[in-house]
Amino acid sequence: MRWTTLYISACLVALNIGLGHAAENCRVCHRVEMAGAHRSLACLSCHVSESATVANPAAATGEAAPCNSCHRGFAAIFDHVMATRSRERAFADRSFTKVDPNFYRKNCNSCHLKGCLDCHQGGGHRIGTASADLCLNCHRGYFVGNDYFGRAPREDSLRYQRGKRFQGEYYLTMRPDIHAEKGLTCGDCHSMQSLAQGQKSAKECTDCHRISSRPVEHRIRAHLEKLECYACHSAWAPQEYGSFFLRFTDSPTREDFWLKWDETSGEYLRSAYLRKQDSPPLGLNARGRISPIRPQFIVYYTHIVRDRAEGRENQLLAAEWKAYFPHTIRRGTVMCDDCHDSPRRFLLESSQDRIYRLEEDGMTLGSFWDQRGQTVINGAFLPEARYRRLSARTNAFQKGYLEKWQTFVNRVDGSSSR
Repeated sequence: MRWTTLYISACLVALNIGLGHAAENCRVCHRVEMAGAHRSLACLSCHVSESATVANPAAATGEAAPCNSCHRGFAAIFDHVMATRSRERAFADRSFTKVDPNFYRKNCNSCHLKGCLDCHQGGGHRIGTASADLCLNCHRGYFVGNDYFGRAPREDSLRYQRGKRFQGEYYLTMRPDIHAEKGLTCGDCHSMQSLAQGQKSAKECTDCHRISSRPVEHRIRAHLEKLECYACHSAWAPQEYGSFFLRFTDSPTREDFWLKWDETSGEYLRSAYLRKQDSPPLGLNARGRISPIRPQFIVYYTHIVRDRAEGRENQLLAAEWKAYFPHTIRRGTVMCDDCHDSPRRFLLESSQDRIYRLEEDGMTLGSFWDQRGQTVINGAFLPEARYRRLSARTNAFQKGYLEKWQTFVNRVDGSSSR
């Protein structure tokens, strides 16, 4: 028994010495300083073992298994569309694959989830929480993100590349979302838990906001049952109409088409026919509710080979719209006429009201604001018959319309009397 006890003691001493040498060996070569939430962890807590060291424990390869050994359940983030880019891949397959099978690989693969450190600032040895600025590394330009902070994409022409810049891009200064003004950041609504569960957000509007019956709009049952809150409360939305992709093969004249100074390499040049920053068009989302929609994307393609267009110029590859949530919320809303007397907003523009004559420019579509030849990929356009019903001047509509205007009159009278 005495010899057994001595043997066990010797083994424990040897084990402790071995662990001590392991810790010491890491520090001999790797002069790193630990800080942040992981500062008290041993090296092998993340790097697994000396014999099979994981150089980057946070890498998406293997779904960041060392991270997930502690942060259980978050491996599912790598199955989220943010990581898989499945929607972008599907769009490229529907549109560009017929003219360039490698379009996605050549143009769309630069912004994808590489690992936990894409969002968690500070690096592995000084890891911190996710920040809005890091979110905007990907959620930038035309995609939802910059609009929350009051930034809209500028036109592509060099003469518009001026003013304020963010992450190397010039932008128009717009009114930010009221939640941004109040100090809320991305993570307040889009938690890591919700992303891991495959959700877009952790909260609905009514989780924080009680619907008041004071505004006349809130007393109309159809508004509460058939509209998303942000159909009325989105102050503006960036919109891109006509996305031109010029592909160059053995064409020295490519430089004649430059729009920005940084577009000096690559096979493709991209530009927009028209950009707008106003109240977005409306359609139906996947829940069947009226929601903002916008083009994503109306794509035109031209292949220039040895300085000549090969095949048809401005070939229409896609005319797709998407129902979405502009992050430009304000307390105020548009007036009644902006929905109930605005066929263009529902892509029901009449031919005599058209400003842009696309067919005369060889662009296939009659109008960007004409439902024909276009589709909403995650919803539908509002049927014309339904629009006719909602635009009818019924007694109930006229009563609500007068009450709405009376609130403005009362405010003016009240301010004048002071």
